[in-house]
Amino acid sequence: MSPTSIAIVGFGKIARDQHVPALRDNAAFSLDAVASRNASLEGVAHFRDIQTLLDERPDIQAVSLCAPPQVRYRQACAAIAAGKHVMLEKPPGATLSEVEDLRAQAERAGVTLFATWHSRYAAAVAQARDRLRERHVTAVDVQWKEDVRRWHPGQEWIWEAGGLGVFDPGINALSIITAILPEAFFLTQGELEVPANRQGPIAATLAFSDRRGAAIRAEFDWRQTGPQTWDIHVETDAGPLALTQGGSCLRIGDEIVLEGDDVEYPGLYARFAELIARGESDVDVAPLRHVADAFLLGKRVEVEAFHE
Repeated sequence: MSPTSIAIVGFGKIARDQHVPALRDNAAFSLDAVASRNASLEGVAHFRDIQTLLDERPDIQAVSLCAPPQVRYRQACAAIAAGKHVMLEKPPGATLSEVEDLRAQAERAGVTLFATWHSRYAAAVAQARDRLRERHVTAVDVQWKEDVRRWHPGQEWIWEAGGLGVFDPGINALSIITAILPEAFFLTQGELEVPANRQGPIAATLAFSDRRGAAIRAEFDWRQTGPQTWDIHVETDAGPLALTQGGSCLRIGDEIVLEGDDVEYPGLYARFAELIARGESDVDVAPLRHVADAFLLGKRVEVEAFHE
C-alpha cells in the first residue's frame, strides 16, 4: 500500500522536535505539507493556514493538528468536513464538549479521529499496566514538576483560558494513571495556585480516591529548576511499583525491570496508521475530564505574579 499523505498543522517546538522525526521514520506516512503562519519545513510544501492547505492540496489524506488547543476545534472541523483523517495533539481540545462533537463528526464522515496521549506510549507504561491489572492498589503518589521557562518559552497561549496552565504537562501524568490503574478514580479535593498576572495555574495539588478507597495524590508544579521530575509511585498488595522518567523507567520494589528509549511519538504514529487501516477512531477524554473536574472542584489560590 502507498503511504498516507499527511500534513502538520501548527509548526512549533513539539512539531519540530517530535512529530517530524516520528513521521520520517514511519513508512506508513508521507509528510507532504505544513500549515503554519510563522514557520515552514525545508523541502515540504508550506501553507499559511489549514483552509488554504485543504483548498490547494486535496490529495492530502490526513492532518496532524499541533496548534494550541484553543484553535484546534475549528481546524479539526474543517479537516473532517474535507474528508481527512485527523490526529489531535494533547490536550485534544479546549473543552470536553468540543472533543465529543468532533468524535460525532468523524463518525458521520467516516474518517479516523485520534485524540493522542503521548505519555501513554512511553516505554514502560504498558508493562506497568499489565503488572497492576490483578493487583490491589492502596496508594498512588504523582510528582510531575518541570520548568515552564524551559519547555514553553514565550508561549502566552498556555496561560490563557483553554491553555490549561500547569495541567498541560500534568495531563500527561493523568493520561498515564488513567491507563495503568485497574480501577476508575475520582477527584475529592484540589488546590490550584494561580499567579496574579495569569489566568492558568502554575501549580496544583489534587487528591483522588477510587471505589476501593485508594488514596491517589498528584502534585504538579511549573516552577521546578534543575533536574525535572516526572514520577509515579504506586503501592499495592504485592509491594511498590514506580514509573519514573516520564514513564520510560519501571521499578518493581528496588529492581529496575525496564529502562527504555524515547518511543512516544513513533508509538502515536504507529497507532494512527493502524486506526486508519481499520477505519476506526480512538477518542479517550478521561485525562481531560479529570482536568475539568479540577477546575470545577479545586480551590483557586492567588500567588505572586510570574514573569519569564
